[in-house]
Amino acid sequence: MRSVKLAAAASALLLTAAAPANTPPEDNQKLAHDIFRDIVEVHSVHDVGTKGVADILVKYLKAGGFTDSDIHVVPEPQYPHQVNVVVRIHGKGKGKPVMWICHMDVVEAKAEDWTLPPFKFTEKDGYFYGRGTSDMKDSDAAVAASLIRLKKEGFVPDRDIIVAFTADEEVGLEQDGPAFLLKEHRDLVDAGLVINPDGASGEIAKGKKIDFVVETSEKTYVTYKLEVTNKGGHSSEPRPDNAIYELANGLVKLSRFQFPYRTNATTRLYFQRRAMLEDGAMRADMQAVAKEPIDLGAAARLSKLTEMNAILHSTCVATMLNAGVQENALPARADAVVQCRIMPDETVAGTQAALEKVLSDPAIKVSVMGGVVHGPESQPTPAVLGAIENVVHAMWPGKPVIPAMGAGASDSLYTRSAGIPSYGVGGAWEDIDDVRAHGRDERRKQDSFYESVEFTYRLMKEMGDAKTP
Repeated sequence: MRSVKLAAAASALLLTAAAPANTPPEDNQKLAHDIFRDIVEVHSVHDVGTKGVADILVKYLKAGGFTDSDIHVVPEPQYPHQVNVVVRIHGKGKGKPVMWICHMDVVEAKAEDWTLPPFKFTEKDGYFYGRGTSDMKDSDAAVAASLIRLKKEGFVPDRDIIVAFTADEEVGLEQDGPAFLLKEHRDLVDAGLVINPDGASGEIAKGKKIDFVVETSEKTYVTYKLEVTNKGGHSSEPRPDNAIYELANGLVKLSRFQFPYRTNATTRLYFQRRAMLEDGAMRADMQAVAKEPIDLGAAARLSKLTEMNAILHSTCVATMLNAGVQENALPARADAVVQCRIMPDETVAGTQAALEKVLSDPAIKVSVMGGVVHGPESQPTPAVLGAIENVVHAMWPGKPVIPAMGAGASDSLYTRSAGIPSYGVGGAWEDIDDVRAHGRDERRKQDSFYESVEFTYRLMKEMGDAKTP
C-alpha cells in the first residue's frame, strides 16, 4: 500500500512539474497590463461614448501586426461617439468563424462615492482598481492581448476568429453594439458561434476556487406597465373607484403570485453538476430538480434561496409607482412598473396574459414598455462544454465546468436572437461574496487578470480548431 501511495505521489509531482504556467509570457503580460491601464482611464460611459477606448485598441492592434484590412472601425450614424471595432484573424476557411463579443462601455461612477479615483487605474494590495476592471475592460484587454500574441506567433486557425469590441451594452439600446452590427454589418460579424467573456466564470467561495460557470442561456427581460385611469375628482368627496386603491389591490395579488417551477436543458445540467459540490438535503434537492418531471417539493425548498428562486421559474416584481397630481385631488391616474425576467422559451404575450389573470381586474390595463429582445437557449452540448473543459482542466485541474442560465441580461441576447449559439465564458475568478461590478471600488485581482489573459489565448486556439463546435 505504501509503494502505491509513493508512486501516486511521484506521478502527481511529475504532472505538476510538467503543467504549463497559468500566466502568459512576460511580454504579453506587460502588453495586457498596458492595454488594461489605458482603457480603464477612459471615461467611456454612455454620454461620452466608446470612441476613446476604440482608438486605444486600434493603436495596440496595429502595433501588434494587424493591418487596416484586418480591422474595421464602425461608428454608429445616430451616435458618432459610439464606435465599434471588429478585428479578424483569417483562418483556413474550415467552417464558420467563431466570434468574441466584448463591450467597451461602463456604467457611471462618481468620485465622491469611491475611496479611490474611479477612472484612474490603481494598483494596490494585489488588485487593479477602477471602473470597468471587472465589467468588462479586463476582458477587453485580455482578448486584445491574446489576439496580438496569436498574430505575432503567426497562428492560422482552421476557421476565422473575429472579435467585436462594441458600444452601449450597459444602456441596452437595441441599435448599439452587436444589435447594430448584426443589423447593418452582418458580413463583418456573421459567425457560427459566439463567446462572450462578460464577467468572471470562475467562482471563489471562502477563498477556495469551487467551479467554472458557462452561461448558455439568459432569461428574457420584459417590462410591463400597469395603469388605472378614471375621472378623478375632489378629495373631499372620495369614491370607491380610487385609482390608487385599485392599482394597490392588484399589486398585492401580484405579490402573492408565483409562476410555476420549470427547468430547461441548461438548468437541469446546472443542478446535476452543482449537486456534486453540495451535501445532505441540498444535494438531494438539486438532484431531484435535475430530473424530469421537476420535483416541486425540492424546487420549493431551493427557491427559498434568492439566487435559486431566480432560475427556477419566471419572475415579475413591481419596481416603480406613480399616482396623483395634488394632495387635495383624487388621482385620475395610477401606474406601476413591473419588471419580469421570463424563461427563454416563454413569450411576452403569454406572460402578459398571466399577469392579467392574476390581477383579475379589467380596470388595470397591462401593456409592454419598450422593446423586447428574445434569445433562445444555446444548448449546453458535450461538444461545446468539452472544448471549454479542455482549457479549464488544463489550467485548473478538477474544477467542474457548470452551464448556467443568467437571470440578468447581456449582449448574448442579440447574438442568440440572430440565430448564433452564444456562450458566456470569462477567464477570471471572482469571490461570490465580493462582486463589485457596477459598484464602489470595482476591482480585479491581479493574478486572476493574468490567468484570464492566458485562458483567453488558449480558448481562442481551441475554438479556432475545426474539430470544435
